[in-house]
Amino acid sequence: MRNTGLRALVLVLALLVLSSLAGAAPSATPITYGFESNIFYRTDSTEILNDYMKERCFLDVYYPEGIKNFSTIIWFHAGGIVSGSKFIPEQLKNKKMAVVGVNYRLSPKAKCPEYNDDAAAAIAWVFKNIETYGGSTRQIYVSGHSAGGYLTLMAGLDKKLLAKYGVDANQIAGLIPFSGQAITHFTVRKEKGIPSTQPTIDEYAPLYYVRPDAPPLVLITGDRELEMLGRYEENAYLMRMMKVAGHKKTTLYELQGFTHGSMAIPSFTILLEQVTKLSEEINKGEKAGK
Repeated sequence: MRNTGLRALVLVLALLVLSSLAGAAPSATPITYGFESNIFYRTDSTEILNDYMKERCFLDVYYPEGIKNFSTIIWFHAGGIVSGSKFIPEQLKNKKMAVVGVNYRLSPKAKCPEYNDDAAAAIAWVFKNIETYGGSTRQIYVSGHSAGGYLTLMAGLDKKLLAKYGVDANQIAGLIPFSGQAITHFTVRKEKGIPSTQPTIDEYAPLYYVRPDAPPLVLITGDRELEMLGRYEENAYLMRMMKVAGHKKTTLYELQGFTHGSMAIPSFTILLEQVTKLSEEINKGEKAGK
């Protein structure tokens, strides 16, 4: 009798456990990410390619699988336009968005504006191909550190660069450079025989192209007392002139206590926050327009 009662109790407890498991929410399916490397982005069949273009003009695509209309960050590496190679920043992985790491030609093998043109060609490739991976062309962001920040600004503000490849620069969802040069880059000045300490604003300076209709602009620099040259002041002047020109979405972050090199790590947090914020605004606007 005692054993029968015990068996009945065990059976009841087992049924209760099974019932609770049946009512529990199913665990979320983990997101997997695909990766394609060394994609040649110079796809214009009419373009004359030289050996250095065939060596450097490649990009990598890291993207979430099984997701539609995700955001994409195009990332340009640092290196003063004289060194460096493409990579996918670890801080941008596993964020339900795509990241495109871009190589571009370097000085002195390449001369300005060849590397600016490479940046535009790579961005245009993303606009023309990201939908095949599931991404949205309305949520393409451009970013990069130092020289990569300069290329970000040039490609997004000088509309001629992307227009050459059939893309309107205003289609970019946001420009978010890390410590990018706003005056003419020091490597461009060196190619022209201009000292690095002589500030110059010409057609190869982002400041030359301030305009009210540019994409949202989020400028990030390190501490003004620790940054390279006058990098904070350049960005502060770019912010001021964009606002004077009538641009409504320019923001400047100064990361106090961080040098030109160390500012990149905390900047990724700002980049991700801004991409999320801007993408939510885009999605909200699309829903309102339906």
